[in-house]
Amino acid sequence: MSQAAREERAAKRRWAEPGSRHDKVVRIGKWLLPVIFLFALLTLAFFPFAERGDNSFILDKTEVDQAEERMRVERARYRGEDEEGRAFLIIAERAVQESSAVPVVMIEDMAASLSTDEGELTVLAPQGRYDIEEKMVNVPSTLRVTGTDGYRLDTSDVTLDLNTNMLRSDGRVTGEMRLGSFEASGLTADLDARTLVLSGRARLKIAQGAVR
Repeated sequence: MSQAAREERAAKRRWAEPGSRHDKVVRIGKWLLPVIFLFALLTLAFFPFAERGDNSFILDKTEVDQAEERMRVERARYRGEDEEGRAFLIIAERAVQESSAVPVVMIEDMAASLSTDEGELTVLAPQGRYDIEEKMVNVPSTLRVTGTDGYRLDTSDVTLDLNTNMLRSDGRVTGEMRLGSFEASGLTADLDARTLVLSGRARLKIAQGAVR
């Protein structure tokens, strides 16, 4: 057996060990940077309604209804730069606050892209719900993050607490990256510390030849 083969087998054994640190906690490196973009999507997409930020908010169609009891935006584009100067674009097909008595904005068909040194990252989410007073964001449907080198992360039932910058997914997590594929029953992320915890039967399948 070659030295490379022995190293690959040893790496797989370490990942498979019960209670292994890598079994539950993954510190975000280049291959997990797209997870941080969840924060950009789930916060920046709701800035126009929270009256935050200085980025441009552009409407493709002039169909904005701002009545005393309701606000509606159709086909909105939201562009700007993050704190590192990276350009982003967020598109929302429809956003509605049904009543001024209910501080909740419902957003449909969100798509977003972020330009990075490693390439473009994209996020797709069919639905989002923003509680303005509680500063809580929920994506009850599926959410997909994709990036370069075949990176993909799929999950659902995502909640982001803007007060603490903590993100939680109660839906199943599956994904692909250069190292291999991974899955878990859920995840939590501390967006300030840039750490991600895969919970509930977290597994990583290392692709042949991925370990060097």
